[in-house]
Amino acid sequence: MHSYTARFAVAAPAHKVWRVLHPRPPKGSTLPRVIEYPAGSIEILNEGDEAGQGLVRTCVFDVPRYLLSGGKARSWETVTEARIDEVSRYVSISKPLWSRAEGYHRLEEQTDGTTLLTFHETYHVYNPVLRALLEGPVHAKISADNLSTYEHALAYAGQTRRLS
Repeated sequence: MHSYTARFAVAAPAHKVWRVLHPRPPKGSTLPRVIEYPAGSIEILNEGDEAGQGLVRTCVFDVPRYLLSGGKARSWETVTEARIDEVSRYVSISKPLWSRAEGYHRLEEQTDGTTLLTFHETYHVYNPVLRALLEGPVHAKISADNLSTYEHALAYAGQTRRLS
């Protein structure tokens, strides 16, 4: 199993950071709905509750081309815990490397009105041979893309600095 943690300081209150990461569905939108982003897409199948708990989505994202999947992977994900302006936790199953990922982002508003965001993810490939050969490099690629996506999104909330 591999894990990755990144922390960001965002010059914005937690509610603004939350809204950037959890935008409300557009008025009149129907399900399923698709959100495109530079490294792939997210298809929302169920919005979940007001905080997003229970959200169900599929994601298409970049992976190394040597996995012989055209450089794309697909995950099926659900948000298992969510509290507005605090935390969102998810579990996913992905292919072409049949794997399980669990992760969260946690927001901590500081006394000066800024927010510390912690993103953490674990990644586990089920097949022991593929785990030994590919889990590390594939998770490194996914983590680098997640980092880039967070940095891009958080910039809409305010000036962002990566802490770790």
